[in-house]
Amino acid sequence: MGKSEKILQLCRENDIRMIDFKMVDLDGRFRHITIPVERFGERIFEYGIGFDGSNYGYAPIEKSDMVFIPDPDSAVMDPFVEIPTLSMTGDVCVIGEKENRPFDQYPRNVALRAVDYMKATGTADQMLIGPEFEFYLFDTVNYQVSPNGSFYEVDTRQAEWNTGTAEGGLGYQVKHKGGYHIAAPQDISYNLRSKMCMLMEDWGIRVKYHHHEVGGPGQLEIEVELGEMVDMADKTMITKYIVKNAAAKEGHTATFMPKPVYQEAGSGMHVHMLLFKEGRPVFYDKDGYSSLSQTAHYFIGGLLKHAPSLCAWTNPSTNSYKRLVPGFEAPVTIGYATSNRSAVIRIPAYAKAPEDKRFELRSPDATANPYYAYAAILMAGLDGIENRIDPSANGWGPYDYNLYELSSEQQAKIQSLPKTLEEALDALERDHDYLTKNGVFPVRLIQIWLERKRKESRTISQIPHPAEFGAYYDL
Repeated sequence: MGKSEKILQLCRENDIRMIDFKMVDLDGRFRHITIPVERFGERIFEYGIGFDGSNYGYAPIEKSDMVFIPDPDSAVMDPFVEIPTLSMTGDVCVIGEKENRPFDQYPRNVALRAVDYMKATGTADQMLIGPEFEFYLFDTVNYQVSPNGSFYEVDTRQAEWNTGTAEGGLGYQVKHKGGYHIAAPQDISYNLRSKMCMLMEDWGIRVKYHHHEVGGPGQLEIEVELGEMVDMADKTMITKYIVKNAAAKEGHTATFMPKPVYQEAGSGMHVHMLLFKEGRPVFYDKDGYSSLSQTAHYFIGGLLKHAPSLCAWTNPSTNSYKRLVPGFEAPVTIGYATSNRSAVIRIPAYAKAPEDKRFELRSPDATANPYYAYAAILMAGLDGIENRIDPSANGWGPYDYNLYELSSEQQAKIQSLPKTLEEALDALERDHDYLTKNGVFPVRLIQIWLERKRKESRTISQIPHPAEFGAYYDL
């Protein structure tokens, strides 16, 4: 039975009328195109569906067509549409005279090449990762940017600022920074989170748990079980799709924006990671610091050495750097430690078994394109292994104390993460050779990313901010 016949059989069994193809643009947003099931056939797997990649942010390809090739194994019912619809993701190729070739800028292809490079080095044959998805759930969001005025406003009835308003009503608001694991009746989104998790499970995403996070005005978290890197990048895209659409379906709005509320906790996307080779854990050594192997330490060393340039991929928004500030459980200094949430790299003390031994990178957030971010993380770690970059010998720790409580003199001796997107882009411009090994990240892709993000940063920096009126209007 061919690929198309399996899909058509699935369509007949579920009365499917439309087939939807989801693609990923440069910034990490889903885009899609839909066809009636009657138009679907084997030719789509051979010739694909053509589209204009320049409108997705990619550099144009001369004398060739860009096509989307669906992956039949990704087929699933989309729960958010009225007409029964089967959804598929896949890869983007360039049609050549003799055969298709993967489009080198397409995010999923970059991630696949990173995994191939890992295997070629002989270090490992599998990278497992586990992202933590933090986001805010609001009742409303309004914003506007125009030549004569700018504003934004978010609201949720559970926010402490609504204790004296009609919007509050019931008196069960959550205190400022008081949301961590808060229970009902304050936890008004509990049922919706459970629905989100069930939708994720139906889509093949294994959920570890969900809970209310620190941010009082509706900060939430869903954590998933570990999975293979490229597959987890797919599932990161799907998780964001499910969370936002499930919220909208019930009249709410969800955002993965790192810092949507001033003086409240920001939302990150901590990434847990571990390597396996022939089924054996690469990162475990019972005699190593925190039971980590020397290979694991070198991997950490690579992450810390390249941390500033990594931020250009893992924290690619101007808003990202409003989260990476002291006092909100977000990392600001480059270092590693066990059970220390103020370090960029944290080694969970509870993960004791050899097959569980891992660490997490705490700086990323979900404005990242997950394919680029996860691939860059892997390439930085592999560079650390190749060049035997020892984090302790380079003065990056272990920092088994609270980095937020250091004196200014002590802080000055520790290297910091970039404080702005421009600083991260400068770091990427200086430091990207580890990404281009074996063509994993095409040089043209890095150039496009730098140009696009610099333009974005400049534009936002030129817009007058409401706080500037309070500070300077009367001078």
